[in-house]
Amino acid sequence: MPAFPAYDINSSTFLLTGFPGLEREYPLLSIPFSCIYTMVLSGNCLVLHVIHTEPSLHEPMFYFLAMLALPDLCMRLSTVHTVLGILWGLSQEVSLDACIAQTYFIHGLSLTESGVLLAMAFDHFTAICNPLRYTSILTNVRIIKIGLGILVRSFMFIIAPITRLKFFHYCHSHVLSHSFCLHQDLLRLACSDIRFNSFYALALVICTLLFDSMLILISYALILHSVLAIASWEGRLKSLQTCVSRICAVLVFYIPIIGLTMVHRFGKHFSPVVQVLMGSIYIIFPPLMNSIIYSVKTQQICSRIQEWFSMKRK
Repeated sequence: MPAFPAYDINSSTFLLTGFPGLEREYPLLSIPFSCIYTMVLSGNCLVLHVIHTEPSLHEPMFYFLAMLALPDLCMRLSTVHTVLGILWGLSQEVSLDACIAQTYFIHGLSLTESGVLLAMAFDHFTAICNPLRYTSILTNVRIIKIGLGILVRSFMFIIAPITRLKFFHYCHSHVLSHSFCLHQDLLRLACSDIRFNSFYALALVICTLLFDSMLILISYALILHSVLAIASWEGRLKSLQTCVSRICAVLVFYIPIIGLTMVHRFGKHFSPVVQVLMGSIYIIFPPLMNSIIYSVKTQQICSRIQEWFSMKRK
């Protein structure tokens, strides 16, 4: 691990670690990272564009897909400048205010994505288990209310702990573990009383991420039970294909975030490379896979994208 410059304990500037031991490989690493960010941004923008411009996709299922693509897109936009800034050799320093702002958006967008995945599970559950009332249950007004509720829950509940970060006294090395700022990483450097933030963060994870994941698990268990009861093989296959893509999106989101949380809370003796690797997977893997999953597995979107590209070639 490289030796970082010593910081004044009263300094409001932090140093992002980047990728320990790979400093000489940054020019090479910047190429795949730049390609991945480009794929993520273009893939999610393409999904949003297709859903927006194609009237036949103006249905609840695709509205929720758009809601999932938006936080994916915003999450990557909130981290691309620090990750690529390090790899391109521009700067590893970040001010406290910028770090807190990035922390707010990263955690808020993570909670938003969890809420959207729960809403998608509810949408799928209603379509499979209560199809006759689907259109009356998931009206446009109700979808807007669900979306606003997810945003309020995601960004209002984290204001208190994130705001407190501004007033902490940071007396440790001022070196953060990743190429971006996280709440638990800043707590590690604080010498103030962090008990409120620690307990609040744990309670928030339990009340949101854990609660969402349990409801999603129950929803898909009921969906699978209903799918297996469908008489025709074609009906089962069509329902299972949709179910598989939704379950993949859930796993792609929750596995990295659980892994990163476990590493931060219980992996104090792990190599810094492990934390950096988990952080990179958490930031890059879900949005990349979501755009691929829904572009390939969702027939309506896949066919519209193919038509769009074929028209561009003419």
